[in-house]
Amino acid sequence: MMTNIPNLIFAVIMGGLMSLSITLATTLMRVGLVQHFLWAWFEVWSVAYPVAIICILIYRPFASNLTITLVNKLRQ
Repeated sequence: MMTNIPNLIFAVIMGGLMSLSITLATTLMRVGLVQHFLWAWFEVWSVAYPVAIICILIYRPFASNLTITLVNKLRQ
């Protein structure tokens, strides 16, 4: 799979923002504000972040094409 630099930068930024937000919310809901909350959150995030980047790189073309298709259908 060939990826250009802007797509890779987007995936790194968006993957970071999304994985931080989602793991914060889910870790908070799962364990609460316990003494070692930040460490628990970091452990979960360190797995989620690379997964998020890979998913964005794989799914972005499909999501972009689907968005274009749906917007075009709504305009008709």
